[in-house]
Order: sequence, then C-alpha cells, then structure tokens
Amino acid sequence: MFVNRVAGRYPDFAFHNLGSKIMKSAARLGIVFIIAGFCSAWAVRSEDATARRPWLWSTAHAIPKELTSEGSGYFSIIEGKDGKIYVGTAKYGSNAYLVEFDPKTKGMKTVVDCMKEIGSTASGFAAQAKIHTRNNVGESGKIYFGTKQGYPKPNSEEKRTDYPGGYPMVYDPATGKTLVYDIPVKHQGVISITPDESRGVAYISTCSDERPIESTHFMVLNLETGKYRDLVDARHMYAFIVVDHAGRAYHPLLGGQILRFDPAADKLQTLTQTIDGQPPTKESHLADEHSHPINWDLSPDKTTLWAVAMSGNQLYSYDLKGTGTTLAGKSHGPLIKDAKATDCRAMCVAPDGRVWMGVEATFEKGGQPLHVVSYQPGAAACVDHGPIGVKNPDFTKFTGDDGKPLPWHHGYEKQQDGTLAPRYVVMGICAAKDGTVYATTLAPFTLHEIKVK
Repeated sequence: MFVNRVAGRYPDFAFHNLGSKIMKSAARLGIVFIIAGFCSAWAVRSEDATARRPWLWSTAHAIPKELTSEGSGYFSIIEGKDGKIYVGTAKYGSNAYLVEFDPKTKGMKTVVDCMKEIGSTASGFAAQAKIHTRNNVGESGKIYFGTKQGYPKPNSEEKRTDYPGGYPMVYDPATGKTLVYDIPVKHQGVISITPDESRGVAYISTCSDERPIESTHFMVLNLETGKYRDLVDARHMYAFIVVDHAGRAYHPLLGGQILRFDPAADKLQTLTQTIDGQPPTKESHLADEHSHPINWDLSPDKTTLWAVAMSGNQLYSYDLKGTGTTLAGKSHGPLIKDAKATDCRAMCVAPDGRVWMGVEATFEKGGQPLHVVSYQPGAAACVDHGPIGVKNPDFTKFTGDDGKPLPWHHGYEKQQDGTLAPRYVVMGICAAKDGTVYATTLAPFTLHEIKVK
C-alpha cells in the first residue's frame, strides 16, 4: 500500500490510518488517485492495463473479518506438514491471531489468540497488534511465529515504551497447544523466528520500529530453557533469518554485509556479498544506507539463498556452500521484464525448488496489477504468470445491509471486462506440496488459492 511507514522512503506493509496519509504519500510518489475508488467497495478501471496478459485465476477466501481491524496482514503464511495453510493477522490496538485454512474443506478457524496466550487484556499500543514474522515450520511440524507492535495513535499520549515487547510463539497442530517464550528485548517486536530443532534452538530477530535506522537484535533462543543469547544488534529492518545445510544462521547487517553464525564453531562472522563478482549496485537495494526490506528464502537442500529486494526488479541467489568471508551472489534478471517499477514483498521457495513471487507491477501504459511470478532454477528468466483475477467475486460481502460500502473493503477493483482484481500489493505467498500457490492481499484480508498451469 502507499501508507508511508518508513520515514518517507518506503511504503509500509499494510493499511493503517489510511485517509490523508494515503494522499500525502501518493503525492510524494507522484501517484494520482481517483477518489471514487475509495468511496466504493471496488472501483472500475478506466484504463484496463491488465488486458496485456491473460488473467491468473484465484479462488478467494476472506480471512474472518473480526480477526483484523483494517483488513490487513503481513508476511505470515506457510504450509504446515499437515497440508494446512497458516496465516497471521493484524488487529491494531487489540490483538493478533493465527488462522488455519484447510484446503480440503475450505474452512478457516482461529488456532492461536495471541493476547489470550500471554494472559493480557492490554489495548492500544500496548497490545500485540500483529504477526509480522514469516511463519516457519520445524521438523516436528510445529509452527513458529512471533508477535509485533502496531503504531501509536497520532496525537495521543501513547509512547513507544508502552509496548512491552513481542513474544516468540510455537503452535503444535498435533495437540492444538501453543508454547509462549518470554520477550527477547523489552519494547521491541519479533520480526523473524527460524527454528533449528535438531540443535534445540531458534534464531530470533527483533525490531524497534525506529526510523531511519532501527534496532534489530540477532539472537539465539534455547528452546528447552527459554534463555536468550544476544549475538549483535544488526540494525537492518525486516530481517528474514535462514539456516543453511550446515546449521549456520544468516541475518542481514546494516550496510549490505551479511552475518553468519556457526553454532558448531560458536562463531559469528561478517560476510561481504558480491553480485556477479561485483559489489551490489545502488539500484539493487541490497546495501542501502538505511537498509531496505529484502525477502530471503532457502532452496529445499538449504545450499542456496534466494533474495528479492522489495523495490528492486531483480531476483538473486547466493551459494551457501562456501566457508570464506565472501558470499557470492548471482543475478537472475528482472522479475517482470517490461515493468517500469515493481514492489515485491512476497517471495517463497516451493518444495520442488521453484521460486515464487507476488509482484505489484507498474507498466508504461499505466495500471498496477498484482502478478504472480516464478523462476525455475537454471532457467534463462523469470516467468510472469499474469495478473490475479478472482473467479468467485461473490466470495465476501463488500456492502452492508444498508447498501453502503463496508469499511476496509477497498482493496479490489473491477476491470473493464468485469473481472474483480485485487490491488495495492501481495503481502505473503507460499507454495504447497501439491503445487497450489497461496497468496494474501488486503482490504479485506484475503487468502488467494491459485492453481498455476
């Protein structure tokens, strides 16, 4: 979305306090909105830029609306070993929930009520307002995730210190029980949690939400004792921790370097990254002065790290088999070749090794349709599977009984051919073992079930 959450530099990862903030951010970005688009459940496009590609049809499923405050969620989506899809929600000032979607029955249910689990009734900025972490699955089948702060209300007495801190949580689908660990760093949320159950640990990244540079502690959690070890304050926003084939954990570092912790040697190293043998370019956003959201995920054998910078129209991979202090990366070309600009905050690697991305693309002739893109390792280029179109447009109500548009339901627009299409951004994506791709979009918070041919 266009709500400015990163000190005038990046769009945030969901809707919050839309209104005038959207218009101000849009003005800075040179974007003109048709006001009617925000006064109806969905707008009708006057220029159908998506006609350039066939629709990629999704079956849309509305996340239960009582589980969000503004129709939003974040990176939090994963397939469990039980074949079910687990999605985290955001309910600002109130709570966050983990939702289970059953692809067989198409049913959804809440499996974790975060505030209930920590035994708190706090509200406002003191509440656990969202699950922002990518959900990760341990070898045990348990789902690892963490809670994060929302935003202080404008012109209120709320302070950053009102937020106690985020909690790492582990949900066990086999028992239906959730284990809650203590707050890693006071007043900071949890932005990443990645388990290594074979070694009895999970790696944590925290987030203070300060701008332009925030505090992000790279930590080791002992899963048995609940004790934390603080390795370093990496000061890099929106980290995605990964653990490679040798059990080494990686975390981005402010300035473009990459941290690697080797538990066998009990050693933290700072790696210098290269792309095609050269330092990262300014256009890559891999080494921005104040950091940049960079999505990471591993190949199934955990020897290759895949990466996409949110505002960079390029896919990268890194070879993790080395032991030196240089992490060699390679560019695999643009996500969408003819796009003027892209926004990719949703990337995952499927069980078969294919890389999947949800991309907002801007084209020369206008329009910002949401596309699904994939890359097969070894291929010459990424494949754009086209813009998402909803094949069941009656999947949810967009107007109330009084005929008026429901609040936070403006995330769809009707195209000239009558197709209902989601807009703004793809927030999260995961690829299931059966080949189905699942993606989330906003307002209302929606899970898209996509069969890519």
